[in-house]
Amino acid sequence: MTRKVSTRHLAVELTAITDAAALASFRWLGKGRKKMGDGAAVDAMRRGFMHMDIDGLVVIGEGEKDEAPMLYNGERVGSGKGPQVDVAVDPVEGTRLLALGKPNSIAVVALSPRGTMFNPGPAFYMNKLVVSAQARGLVSINDPIGRTLETVARSLGKKVEELMVFVLDKDRHSDLIRDIREAGARIQLHTDGDVAGALMAVMPGTGVDVMMGTGGTPEGVLAAAAVRVLGGEMQGLLNPQSTAEARAVREAGFDLSRVLRTEDLVASDDILFAATGITDGTFLAGVTQTESGIKTSAMVMTGSSGTVRRIESVYTPLRHSQLEMQAFA
Repeated sequence: MTRKVSTRHLAVELTAITDAAALASFRWLGKGRKKMGDGAAVDAMRRGFMHMDIDGLVVIGEGEKDEAPMLYNGERVGSGKGPQVDVAVDPVEGTRLLALGKPNSIAVVALSPRGTMFNPGPAFYMNKLVVSAQARGLVSINDPIGRTLETVARSLGKKVEELMVFVLDKDRHSDLIRDIREAGARIQLHTDGDVAGALMAVMPGTGVDVMMGTGGTPEGVLAAAAVRVLGGEMQGLLNPQSTAEARAVREAGFDLSRVLRTEDLVASDDILFAATGITDGTFLAGVTQTESGIKTSAMVMTGSSGTVRRIESVYTPLRHSQLEMQAFA
């Protein structure tokens, strides 16, 4: 049996798991109950892993920051057979987006060989800079915002005024937003979804050129898997948002001045990353009802070959009903 993680067989199985999470959470679309949607996705994802031939250890679980239902850190998933892997999950990335029926809510999973994913421990928040392959190795998260944007613009053959920067619409970003606009670039503000934001920054055709600002550290590790496959670059600085978090991070032995690079966050090219759209988004269509059944749109990235596949699936009414019964049993 192969011990490689990024095989086509496992890639297809992984998209089935993100599909199951998306289908389960879709029932709660626009109903204002984000924890119910998240819980349904978690249950569906956990059941999906039971049938996957991996010996998985959840390194990046979902929900600790807001006490949401979660696949918890340290949980073992899979059949116990097959390759030993680290697992990063976000059954609903953008729970508020799902609850409000807004774009870019996705179900996401990443796998890499055991011991290769950065474990953030009590570090919930990280300042991130994400650029595409053209700017890789040219930028520094410690540089002034204006200099970084000039570098990115040159790498893309654009003017700074033509750049679009993804930023989470949070009070903590008031200075960042001011600096970006003073440099002349444009800003796309999003209330949630910094995994999606990182993907937008490294994928062509999304209209986003760079991602900046502080978001979740677990989400950063999850996004770094895709960024690495796509040849982009992520840099991060742990950025505690409370005195208690800062104390816990220091007591855990983390250096707040250390720049965490893509290779620090996911230390292998043997990566699988899968995402399924829940609500319509920039790079993935959401779950939709058709005459034939329920349609999903997924993407899977295979690190060893550097390939990105897009998979559209239609679940017949009977099959979707069975999935719903499993998710809400």
